[in-house]
Amino acid sequence: MSNFKDWAKTPPLGWNSWDCFGAAVNEKQLKENADYMAKYLKKFGWEYVVCDIQWYEPNAKDNDYNNFCPLDMDEYGRLIPAVNRFPSSKGGKGFKEIADYVHSLGLKFGIHMMRGVPRQAAAKNCKIYGSNATCREIAHHFSVCSWNTDMYGVYNCKGAQDYYNSIINMYASWGVDFIKCDDICVTEFRKWDNPYSADYEIEMLRKAIDNCGREIILSLSPGPALRDKAEHLAKNANMWRLTGDFWDQWAKLYEMFDICKKWEGVSSKGNYPDCDMLLGTETKNLASFALPL
Repeated sequence: MSNFKDWAKTPPLGWNSWDCFGAAVNEKQLKENADYMAKYLKKFGWEYVVCDIQWYEPNAKDNDYNNFCPLDMDEYGRLIPAVNRFPSSKGGKGFKEIADYVHSLGLKFGIHMMRGVPRQAAAKNCKIYGSNATCREIAHHFSVCSWNTDMYGVYNCKGAQDYYNSIINMYASWGVDFIKCDDICVTEFRKWDNPYSADYEIEMLRKAIDNCGREIILSLSPGPALRDKAEHLAKNANMWRLTGDFWDQWAKLYEMFDICKKWEGVSSKGNYPDCDMLLGTETKNLASFALPL
């Protein structure tokens, strides 16, 4: 495939389900927002419809998480859409039918993922698809997300690369065009000594996407991204978050000007420092995401 920087010649514009639905968005809501984008916003360059966090959680709720809850997962430790929320995923079809629908509108489809392997998969010691390793063997029990209990980070090992390959290949088979990977741009559990401790997992994602046979835009969250890691970020991702979640508060807006100044000159074709939801519209539940510099 071509260089990933050629896959996003301009900053991606689209809608992300988080601000409107939190973790609880369902298939009907995704399609309705895709319909609206196609009718009113596509002509202005808006094209990505992105399903945010916990699409694999049957009882997901608003902007909060059910800690240590059962997740929908296949035999290889790969999270799959919750059928009660996304009925077209029944029978192991994943997001294929939803992605096909979004594509039929002339739009592109994206999903959120968390860094690492599900704790549930480690507990069950699931075999990794296409590998001799198991999910328990690759799980780094100390590498955890500070705000969500779904995942362990992974060790820097071949089995972990095999696992990332397996999930990215699955996403590619569904028709995914955009991935927002979370708990990876900075890792808050290591904030005191190495907030960029997931650098090798970023590289694993890059390798998996480059070999999946599909052009998938990679966006890294959360911020604040480290300015001295700009070269590594640009080498491995299309977008990276400059801050934590941006909300409609004047203080956050004022702060963003100073942060953008620090990153001035870093943007280039295919690499876009990400100001999160700085510009957006709440019309018909639509809010823009990832409007970079």
